[in-house]
Parts: sequence; structure tokens; C-alpha cells
Amino acid sequence: MAEVEPRTIRLRLDLGYDGTEFSGWARQPGRRTVQGELESALGRILRLDPVPSLTVAGRTDAGVHARGQVAHVDLPVEALSAVESRRSGSEETLGTPERLLRLTRRLAGVLPPDVRVHRVTEAPEGFDARFSALSRRYAYRVCDAVGGGDPLRRREVVWYPRPLDVDLMNAAAGRLLGEHDFAAFCKRRDGATTIRELQRLEWVRDDEGLLVATVVADAFCHSMVRALVGSLLAVGEGLRPVDWPGQVLAKAVRDSGVNVAPAHGLCLEEVRYPDGAELTRRAELTRRVRTLTR
Repeated sequence: MAEVEPRTIRLRLDLGYDGTEFSGWARQPGRRTVQGELESALGRILRLDPVPSLTVAGRTDAGVHARGQVAHVDLPVEALSAVESRRSGSEETLGTPERLLRLTRRLAGVLPPDVRVHRVTEAPEGFDARFSALSRRYAYRVCDAVGGGDPLRRREVVWYPRPLDVDLMNAAAGRLLGEHDFAAFCKRRDGATTIRELQRLEWVRDDEGLLVATVVADAFCHSMVRALVGSLLAVGEGLRPVDWPGQVLAKAVRDSGVNVAPAHGLCLEEVRYPDGAELTRRAELTRRVRTLTR
């Protein structure tokens, strides 16, 4: 008689973390990573060994933060029973929403304070944290005050020692929008495309005087946001002309003049997904290897 495959459930995790003490998102032998901490916590709470691997919306580099990161994990349905309490020898049977609320609470008690899972929900059919995403929104924060930045925000704000011109940076940023091959601003990975659609890149000076860049794209390649920011900072300081970042983009090769901005100024703020009926279709479209059409 054939064995019956155990029923599985896909969970969506909405989370945030201070990336300062992490070697990025992705699990690495001998290094502390966000993925490693989360998988270890799930294994401990749900008594799973090995723990199924988490799939994340966007892998962040060492030192990069997140407020709106999203991941998913596939688990045996029966594993969730581990969060039910045992009182007076009787078993307490809970529905899935109640189990997930308890799992969220247990994660808060087990995880270190620099990573938090805000919500655990049952993912809708077709949901994939990585491939179903419509866009990712990052923020990059810079202080160009003469006396330096607020020491209480030193882990999330980069101090730039020279004054920056917001109008010049926005003029340069406008020339980078649209679908392009961003090879000039990415670290290449074998078999991965560097074609992306940059939907928004805009600088504002907030009420505290900080320069905040909002960067939105359908996806990002390795080091792309920090390289874009680095090129625009050079324009804002007056070291490069407004059209220089656009010229670098058009060449589609790494330019030694582009300095990658420090990691700690970058934060993943939001990942957007389509409505449930479009999740599967979006994932199928995202998996296709893109080419530019002219």
C-alpha cells in the first residue's frame, strides 16, 4: 500500500530586522544570518529537524535592514500542533489562525531582539514570496549636516561629510527610470539577468533634515540600490555632472567611478503583491528570463 504524503501548509511571514550584526539574509556556514536565526527558531518551536528552508522576497546584504521583508515556508500541517498547550493531561485543539497567532507569539520569545516576525498567516494559493512580488521599495537615508548625524540613529543613517544638492540628484535619478540592463550597477551572478524596471527613484529632505531616497523596482540585482545611490551622491556633491549616471547605465559595464554606498543606510520598507487571483500568473511571468526589446 502506497504511503500517503503528509499535508503541507505554506505560511507567509512578515518580518523586520536590524541588519547590523547579520552577515545578510542568506544562510551561510559559520556566520550569523537572518535566515539562519529564523529557521533555527522555527525548528525549535515546531520540533522539526531539519527545518524546511525559507524563501524570501529579497535577499539583503550584510548590514542592510528591513521593515517590510516577506518570506514563506512550507511545513507539514501537523507540525503546527506543537504550539498547542497541554493542560491537566487533556489536549487543546486549535484552528489554524489561532495556531499561527501562537506561533507568532512563540517566535517573539525565542528570536533575538534584532529580528522580529510581525505576522504569520496562511499564504493564499499561488503565493510565492519571491516570484509573486510586484515590486520592492527601499529607502536610503543620508545626513549631510556639518556636525554629523544623530548618534542614536547611527546604525540606519549614513553621514556624508559634504553638502548635497537634492535637485541635482533628482535630475540625475530621472534619467535612470524605466526598464534597462543595470549591469553597470550590479554585481553579476552566473545565469542571472541584470534587466530590471526601475519604477521610482526620488530624493527628499525630511523634517529632520535627512536626505531620504525612495527606490522602487520590480526586482533588484546584487548591490544595485547602493550603487545607484553612490552614483547620485557623487552628482549631489558636484563631483560628477547630472548626465553621468545615465551614461554609466548606457555602457552596461561596471564603472570604477561608481562607489557603492554603505550598507547601513539601506532598508527594505515594503514588498507589494497582486490580488490572490493574480499570484500564480505573476510568479510565472517573473520566472521568465527577460530580454530588452528595442
